Amino acid sequence: MARLDNGQTFPTLEVPRTGGGTLRLPDEFAGHYGVVLIYRGSWCPYCTGQLVAFQRATDTLTALDVRVAALSVDDEPTTRALVDKHHLAFPVGHSADAEQVAALTGAYLNDDRRHLQSTGFVLSPDGSVLNAVYSSGAIGRLAPEDVAGLVRFRRSRA
Repeated sequence: MARLDNGQTFPTLEVPRTGGGTLRLPDEFAGHYGVVLIYRGSWCPYCTGQLVAFQRATDTLTALDVRVAALSVDDEPTTRALVDKHHLAFPVGHSADAEQVAALTGAYLNDDRRHLQSTGFVLSPDGSVLNAVYSSGAIGRLAPEDVAGLVRFRRSRA
């Protein structure tokens, strides 16, 4: 399983979308900056904190034309409860196939209590990877302030 490098096109990922339909990445962001948050599960306080932080940063990210989506291996009822509890307005996918996502993105897999470790990607409007953050455990993840700073920097250089 190879990690994604900057400049590579983000692979096509499809998972069920909470509330119905399919979350298709990177198509979800077509023509916009995108953030893909692969989180361990609703049971992880670090993951929940990250998702809430991105929700709080919605106005800042929207003003920068950044869209966010998240996914995990959690089932739909568990994911729906997380979305409702924290009022997450961005798309959240559920029931991801851990092996498939790991094979496509290089995310670390946890064998005991099967799940994906926290992995985050910032994508350019053309769907290529601008930054990838791989965690092999509970800590180490993208922060919305860093995403905003990266997008501001890229825009200043354009």
